[in-house]
Amino acid sequence: MNFKFTKEWTKSFFMMIIAVILMGMCVAMLVLSDMGTDPYSAMNYGISARLGMTFGNYQLISNLVLLVLVVIFERKLIGTGTLGNMILVGYSADFFSWVFKDIFHVPSHLSLGMRVGFLIPGLIIFVVAAAVYMQSGHGTAPYDAVSFLISDKIEKYTGKNTFRVVRIIYDLVATCIGFAAGGEVGIMTVCMVIMMGPTVDYVGKIFDRKKNKVENANG
Repeated sequence: MNFKFTKEWTKSFFMMIIAVILMGMCVAMLVLSDMGTDPYSAMNYGISARLGMTFGNYQLISNLVLLVLVVIFERKLIGTGTLGNMILVGYSADFFSWVFKDIFHVPSHLSLGMRVGFLIPGLIIFVVAAAVYMQSGHGTAPYDAVSFLISDKIEKYTGKNTFRVVRIIYDLVATCIGFAAGGEVGIMTVCMVIMMGPTVDYVGKIFDRKKNKVENANG
C-alpha cells in the first residue's frame, strides 16, 4: 500500500470510507425490500445462511480467499479501499439491519409501497457509492479487483477496454451461484448486473478528467 498523506489523498480516503459504509447500509435496505441485493452480497447471503454464519463474517472470509488471487496476479489493485470494503460493507450491513429491525422496528414483511421505498434509494445509492469507492484510487475489494484484473489482461492482449462486458458476465456468474444457494436474488440483482459495469466505467472517466485538470493546474 502506498500512503501519501496529501490533502487530496485524505479527501479521497474519507470519500472511500463513506462510500463503503453507504454500500453496507444499502445492502441492508435491499434485503428489507425483498427484491434482491447486489450479486456478490446475494451470493454471500445464500452461502453464509447455509453455513450458519453471519453475513459479515462470511463476507470477510470470502474476500480473504479472493485476496490471495489478487496478491498473486495484480498487487497494485490492493490499497486502503481493499480493507475498507472487506471489513466495512459486511459489518455495516449487519449493523444497519439491526438498526432497521431492532431500533426502528421495521417488520420483516413490508407492504409493496414500503418495499419500493427501501428499494429505489438503496439501488441508486449503492451503485453510485460502489463506483466512487472503486475509482477513489485507494484500491478495490478482492471481488471487484478480480473483474479489473480480468479486463486489464484482456485489454493488454486486444487493446480494447472490455471492463463493462467483463463486469456484467462476472456479476452474472455470482448471481447464478447466489440463486442456487438461495441468496437474496431478485429483480434488483439483475438491474445491478446490468448497471454496475457501465456506472463504474462512467465514474472512472469523471475521476480521470478531474485528475487531469489538477495535474494541468499544478503543471
